[in-house]
Amino acid sequence: MAFSHRIAALAAVVAIPLGIAATSFALTDQPKSPEVPPRVELDSGSPTTTPTRPAPTPTPSDEVVSRPPVTDGPASDDDDDAADDDRGEPGDDG
Repeated sequence: MAFSHRIAALAAVVAIPLGIAATSFALTDQPKSPEVPPRVELDSGSPTTTPTRPAPTPTPSDEVVSRPPVTDGPASDDDDDAADDDRGEPGDDG
């Protein structure tokens, strides 16, 4: 009797997800294939008006920029660091 309960549980574990997947597949809408027009016609004449786009801006030339001055300390060094306050270094207000 216990063997039949195990088989029933195994069948339920397999059958329930398969049933859900089959129901989901059956209820989904199938996408329509794209419709292609039977014939495409192109205008053979040239446009009658000129385009009103602004003139393109010239590309910037190579510009030489001077380097910042070299310093011995780190670039973001300020005198109000908390670490400086504890050590009593110069620039300390207290």
